Amino acid sequence: MFDPKTILAATDLTRRSRAVAERAALLARLHGARLVLVHTVEPRKQTVARLSLRKLTDPARNAEAQLQTICAAYPDLDISYRILTGPPATLVPELAEEIGADLIVLGLHLPRRVLETVRLTNLERITQAARCPVLIAHRAQVVPYRRVLGAITFAPASAQALRVAARLAPEAEMHAINALDMALPAKMPAAELMTTSEMTEAELLRDAFMAMDDLPPCLHMPEIVPGGVHEVLQFRMAELQPDLVVIGSHSGRDPENLGNYARDLMREPPTDMLIAK
Repeated sequence: MFDPKTILAATDLTRRSRAVAERAALLARLHGARLVLVHTVEPRKQTVARLSLRKLTDPARNAEAQLQTICAAYPDLDISYRILTGPPATLVPELAEEIGADLIVLGLHLPRRVLETVRLTNLERITQAARCPVLIAHRAQVVPYRRVLGAITFAPASAQALRVAARLAPEAEMHAINALDMALPAKMPAAELMTTSEMTEAELLRDAFMAMDDLPPCLHMPEIVPGGVHEVLQFRMAELQPDLVVIGSHSGRDPENLGNYARDLMREPPTDMLIAK
């Protein structure tokens, strides 16, 4: 059973990541876990010195003051912080291993220029390297999750993602969908869609999935919906209005790499998002 006792929350101390510490603190309180905040400082590049009327500030010193303020806001928690110098994509997963983190909480990355979109973001690199689940927290209102939607593939990673979600959102409704990508489904009557070999195979996979151990008892029977995964998720998001979306980290081909669908969602998450391996 997923039982987080150490939570690592990585923050860049900007408004974009304000929800990170709040969500991590809420979860730490729920599970009686220790909370470690981490902020990374990129090394300064050598530049030609210029006269300035403004006093140069020390990024690490500023970060320490802000982290101390955050820690002071949660006197009831076992909370500490680290300030590291270097690339976050490397340092955050390494620190997670060092402290035995059971969960990493991250915020949104900076918007990127068009030419940079072919490269992995720091958020994607951290998630890919991490051995534990990763939660992307960016909802402005930080309250216990009430409705969870899993975008699943009937793979073990999807089952694990739902198990983790049930522990992070013990009072939430749990829904799941499986997007069944079929050839020209829009041209087939609904009755015929339900009798296709693709649908029959998907239903057999769902039966095997539901027989897996330790699935959340509150999980509604997953829906199998013909269509592309983005289209299906967008439709169910509008219908259910979940505050947490859950996915497995890969497509099943390579457990060490993020699947394209996971990467696409992470770049513009529709709400808070949990990725588990």
